[in-house]
Amino acid sequence: MYHKTLWRSAILSVCAMAAMSMAHAAPESTDTHQLISGDRVVLGIVEEVRSDQARINTGEMQPRFVPMNVRKDKGLPDLKKGDAVEITINDQNLLVDVHMPGESNRHRIVGGQLASPMETGHDKAVIRTPNGEEESHLVRPVARSKVASIPVGADVIFLLDELDKIVDVTFADKEAVEHAAGLSQKKSPIKGNLARVTGVIVTPLRNNTIVIQTKDGKTESYEVRSLIQERLKTLSKGDAAVLFVDQERKVTDVAFVPDEHK
Repeated sequence: MYHKTLWRSAILSVCAMAAMSMAHAAPESTDTHQLISGDRVVLGIVEEVRSDQARINTGEMQPRFVPMNVRKDKGLPDLKKGDAVEITINDQNLLVDVHMPGESNRHRIVGGQLASPMETGHDKAVIRTPNGEEESHLVRPVARSKVASIPVGADVIFLLDELDKIVDVTFADKEAVEHAAGLSQKKSPIKGNLARVTGVIVTPLRNNTIVIQTKDGKTESYEVRSLIQERLKTLSKGDAAVLFVDQERKVTDVAFVPDEHK
């Protein structure tokens, strides 16, 4: 236990020194790391990069896995073994974003409501701002299920990344949560019936199908919808993940999580 505590402290120390070093080396920026309620930042060190995802040691009991396309889509440099990183996690303990210390971060917060239910696939949402204007934004895969669960007309706060894509959402306040309860019939289709299947991948994506072993030891096979297949290709045998399965028993979304065998 003593050695484990020392190792965790060492990781945080390395991250802190890397952040200070990069902050001094980089020009001053007015960018701020904006977050919404429930989000938090975890520091870590990249231990390995394989299968288009990085394994990151944060000093927790299990490593975290970050898909490389989260950074690639923004034109940011690929992560390498030994890099210090800052991982933003939402209130469901799922990845929101990942940056290197001192890296430009232009997240912004937008308050408003969903103007209409999201279409099947949940890859785009229309936000109606308090002044009545409507903005259309793409939704990153990790946030699709969460955004689709928001009823139309509920007051919420959206977190947008550097590409103006929605990466997280939360209710504006307690009153908004209570109001949303009466708007449940206005949720986006399919999301209301999504099931979360947590486990370890037994057979990676093959012929549009993926096989996962759940916590209770059962092996389940699911067809994967085309819109999410690119993300599923990053999963390898033994990787832990959460599959979001619709009423037709098809995977519509996925979240990468630490190994569930704790």
